[in-house]
Amino acid sequence: MPIVLGGIADDFTGATDLANNLVRAGMRTVQVIGVPQETLQEGAANGLDLTEVDAVVVALKSRSCPVDQAISESLAALEWLKVQGARQLFFKYCSTFDSTPEGNIGPVADALLEALDSTQTAFVPAFPVNGRSVYQGHLFVGDRLLNDSGMQHHPLNPMTDADIVRVLSRQTPHGVGLLNHATLSEGAQAAGERLATLKAQGVRHVVCDSLDERDLEVLAEALVDHALVTGGSGLAQALPAQYRRKGWLAQIDDAAVLAPAQGAAMVLSGSCSRMTLKQVAHFTQQHAAFALDPVKLNASDAHFEAALDFAREQLAATDPRPFLIYASAEPESVKAAQASLGVKQAGELIECALASLASTLIAEGVGRLLVAGGETSGAVVSALDIRELRIGGQIDPGVPWTQAPHPAAGPSQPEAMLSLTLKSGNFGGEDFFTRAFDVLDAMNPREETA
Repeated sequence: MPIVLGGIADDFTGATDLANNLVRAGMRTVQVIGVPQETLQEGAANGLDLTEVDAVVVALKSRSCPVDQAISESLAALEWLKVQGARQLFFKYCSTFDSTPEGNIGPVADALLEALDSTQTAFVPAFPVNGRSVYQGHLFVGDRLLNDSGMQHHPLNPMTDADIVRVLSRQTPHGVGLLNHATLSEGAQAAGERLATLKAQGVRHVVCDSLDERDLEVLAEALVDHALVTGGSGLAQALPAQYRRKGWLAQIDDAAVLAPAQGAAMVLSGSCSRMTLKQVAHFTQQHAAFALDPVKLNASDAHFEAALDFAREQLAATDPRPFLIYASAEPESVKAAQASLGVKQAGELIECALASLASTLIAEGVGRLLVAGGETSGAVVSALDIRELRIGGQIDPGVPWTQAPHPAAGPSQPEAMLSLTLKSGNFGGEDFFTRAFDVLDAMNPREETA
């Protein structure tokens, strides 16, 4: 059966965030890692179970790669989703519009529009429940403008301008307009008329104000017939109701059921966002932790081996408790490491170390894994060769537990699952690292392994 929505996400945590909101709105959703080589039916035959789903989200790692690569990978995902019969496409990027003057959001949106033979799309980065809102085209994080929210210090995509119309205008040769809140407050018909007026004027990209859930509902009604929509995950929680109104989607009672969890609990954190730093500080008050230093990683293998020894000590305990290995650090420390090693090498050293730790320790007993940071999540999931994630219940807005076939399970353990959550840097409350495992146990009681 054709899928209703096809998602293309520019990083792994963003894909999970989008899938989470679709599941919460009653769509049976699967997240795939990269573009599958099989169709839905062929995938089922090869162990990639994508049957009986309403939405598929393709997770890419294209947020910070060269523009041409981001376009190529996004178009490949689009072609695969079109073959599966997707009625609408959703290009998902971060709710803080993480990008540079060159892209990749604008160039990818242009390429997708051309491939769909369409002439207009909307940009809806807002996710009000997580404090992201847009007013007069300006993006806020909580009560702070984007460029004063901490995102101005992002190591890869520093956001120094909160005016999304202006930011997007630098990334595309096409016209960029605004659907403001005054028009939005008049309802879906007025919003649709504003979009049509801008389209007649040749405006290809329309940044949409949105302050709350009602605004997202109005936008969903106005945009449901667009071939392509773009944004954060907030809009995704409102679209399924419109799909049901049009008769595209059946009512599903529980789209978030997972298998019982098993194995030891570990947190790997590479994010340096303000919220992740608070989460690390909260967690280390009660749990064991090891801090990775990129300069020490570059000097010799001894620092990595020390991290591995620390983790093995935790796993050997009679009743292992959740533990943390992290590279999260204050902006001054990040800048010092980048000055010593270069931005690219400093990032790659951390990603490589955390991915290697994940591969080794999952084979030695970790079965519940929390990963913080978009780039880190991409590195870990790639290292584990995970192809598919079933989306389960939510921990905090935008962050669900998921499950994948256990990477270390043998042929005699086809039902073994790895419970995994991928957290975007700024998402979750201060106690997220601690509380996430309690939430998992409550949703999916653990099975004790022999």
